[in-house]
Amino acid sequence: MEKTEKQKMLAGELYWAAEPSLVEERKRSRRLTRLYNSTTEDELEQRSQILRTLFGTMGENTEIEPPFYCDYGSNIHAGDRLYMNFGCVILDCNTVHIGDDVLCAPYVQIYTAYHPTDPKPRLADLECAASIRIGNNVWIGGSAIICPGVTIGDNTTIGAGSVVVKDIPADVVAVGNPCRVLRQLA
Repeated sequence: MEKTEKQKMLAGELYWAAEPSLVEERKRSRRLTRLYNSTTEDELEQRSQILRTLFGTMGENTEIEPPFYCDYGSNIHAGDRLYMNFGCVILDCNTVHIGDDVLCAPYVQIYTAYHPTDPKPRLADLECAASIRIGNNVWIGGSAIICPGVTIGDNTTIGAGSVVVKDIPADVVAVGNPCRVLRQLA
């Protein structure tokens, strides 16, 4: 049996993002994020309900400052006490697993999506996506970019403006473009 475009997308294979059911899923996400981004600071229960509808799974005490944007939402799996500051984006064309006690400064970008470097599939409107894992007790500084396929270990700090293109181990401070381990934590 041939895989659906969604199955290809989640398997990290080339897929056609313009497939109608994927377009409909993204429209659902756009509708929910628009509703979320129009809530006020006094509508915390409404915000929580929207995120529970949007995300694949969500732990307790999640706080995301609007505006927030994502592709599907359903591929995001967040643990307890996630905090994302203003302007964060998650392109969740593949799964994004976020552990407990993760803090994201403003404008953190988490991208599972990418385009082929070979121009032929790119011209055929084919795309790719690779899952991202962020461990427990991780702090991600402002405007950091987490690239497709990356894993960030527990208790790690990613410095502001970093571009994370490779896995970062647990218990370190990592910074830069490309992001590199600066020091091991005790």
